[in-house]
Amino acid sequence: MQVHDVDLRLLRIFVAIVECGGLSAAESRLNIGRSTISAHLSDLEVRLGIKLCNRGRSGFELTETGRVTYQASLELLQQCEAFTSTVASSKNELSGRVTIATIDTFVSDPRCGVARVISALKAKGDNLQFDINVCEAREVEISVANGRSLVGLGVSRHHLRGLDYYPLHNETNYLYCGQGHTLFDCKPSEVTRLLETAEVITSNYMRDREVRNDGLNYQNSATAYNDEGIAHLILSGEFIGYLPEHYANYWVDKGLFKSILPQKYFYKIPVMLISSKSNMASPLANALIEEIKRCHSFR
Repeated sequence: MQVHDVDLRLLRIFVAIVECGGLSAAESRLNIGRSTISAHLSDLEVRLGIKLCNRGRSGFELTETGRVTYQASLELLQQCEAFTSTVASSKNELSGRVTIATIDTFVSDPRCGVARVISALKAKGDNLQFDINVCEAREVEISVANGRSLVGLGVSRHHLRGLDYYPLHNETNYLYCGQGHTLFDCKPSEVTRLLETAEVITSNYMRDREVRNDGLNYQNSATAYNDEGIAHLILSGEFIGYLPEHYANYWVDKGLFKSILPQKYFYKIPVMLISSKSNMASPLANALIEEIKRCHSFR
């Protein structure tokens, strides 16, 4: 088949459906109703002559052909963005979508330079569109690897093949309790004893007990997959958990959080700029990487 503008639009909708995990979940991202999304998906299946997914009461599931089409769609859309960027660069202009994936709460870190990056790029080109995707740490890497994002700002334990990692700075995480917890107003002599029974929030990526090896009480009765979830649980006064210092300071300053033995219970995470080796020829990607390094004082 020949690819026309209408096909690219339908493929973008299809990619959004897959990444959101279904038609209903894609409504807010696409800003169109479920019935319209369903009609567009049906149109794409007719134009391609294949069945892309199964959808119904049992949920949304890609067919094998749908999985192949999804990967091919990512590659095609990425090549379209690269074409636009390359042609614009030949006229000494920057053009295209500036797509950045980042971990949550990064904005509260005073060392975060994303806002300065956006401002600097905006001054270099009027034909730029910005897309900031805040997601779980592993999804940051996947978003860069599959071409949805030009770069990622996050953490990683096991680096993915095909990606480059540049350390920006270290994020310090401390162990916190909330107002109402037995550790919050206890005597210093009671801290060690109370820690033996205090329930610790189980969290993901670099913030799990295998990395920390702190000997605390992980009962798996409270789990969170991002910092905001951890904060909710700590605020309940029932659990203790690790959070980045820059994020927890909001509640510390209000007298709602306290760090627990900060000299002992802490760890550091390297925050990294993550980029794809396949984007090295993209003028827009290179300009974005250069600005991120500059605005984060990369050396």
